[in-house]
Amino acid sequence: MWSDRKYTVLEQQVFEQKPYSIVPIRYEDRIEIMKWRNEQIYHLRQNRPLTIEDQNTYFNTVVYDGFRDNNPKQILFSYMETDKCIGYGGLVHINWEDKNAEVSFIMDTKLEEKYFQKHWLTFLSLIEDVAFMELKLHKIFVYAFDLRPHLYEALEKARYFMDARLAEHCFFNGAYKDVIIYSKINDK
Repeated sequence: MWSDRKYTVLEQQVFEQKPYSIVPIRYEDRIEIMKWRNEQIYHLRQNRPLTIEDQNTYFNTVVYDGFRDNNPKQILFSYMETDKCIGYGGLVHINWEDKNAEVSFIMDTKLEEKYFQKHWLTFLSLIEDVAFMELKLHKIFVYAFDLRPHLYEALEKARYFMDARLAEHCFFNGAYKDVIIYSKINDK
């Protein structure tokens, strides 16, 4: 079933900046991805830790169905360093009519302290090729709880602009937090 994992909506399946690449999300990475999501639940729109059963069900239904869809709601990739998955992300909440999508990305938790900006910048460059060159989207954006100022530094370095601040938009650890949206318009 997973051996034919290609997105029908994409002509090109692999995007590279050696030694890094994004490839259509791999089933064998699902448990590592679940682990990273559970470790980083504080900044994700995820209300409880995932179980292996949750992850298997999600991959075998939602993720797998996206490969065959001509207008998928999301396009996910394993983020690779040579042959090792070190993160994952993609375009989510794709709005095909208005030609925009949210960028989602998380990396191996162990890499965040030293390599956060490097991997965010690399991933953004790769996913922009997917969004702007392949899919011809007009706009992509990052929706983030106001918890990680180092994320905004990486986004600004990648020439994203603060598009909106949604005041007290999410409830986190007993307090309301702002949501910040950074965007980039297709100039390619």
